[in-house]
Amino acid sequence: MDYTLGYLRESISNYDENSVAKRISEKLEKGNFKTERDFVLTLNEDEIQFLNDVLPNEIKYAFNEQDFIRGNQLNEVYELLL
Repeated sequence: MDYTLGYLRESISNYDENSVAKRISEKLEKGNFKTERDFVLTLNEDEIQFLNDVLPNEIKYAFNEQDFIRGNQLNEVYELLL
C-alpha cells in the first residue's frame, strides 16, 4: 500500500463505528492498489459520499497540525473523488 492510502486508512479508522468506513477500511486492507486512482475506481456511491464528507475535515485538521505531508496526501485522494 502506498503512503497516501496509508494516511487514508489511518484517517478512516477514526470512524470505525460507521459501516461505510468499515467497508472502505476492508477494501484498503485487502486490496493491492498500485495507485490512489485504482482504489478510488473501486468505490461505490455511498463510499464516495462518505469520503467527500469526511476528507475535508481530515485535511483541515492535518494542515492545522502542520502535518503538510498528510494533508497533501489526503487531498490527492479527495481530488480524485471530484
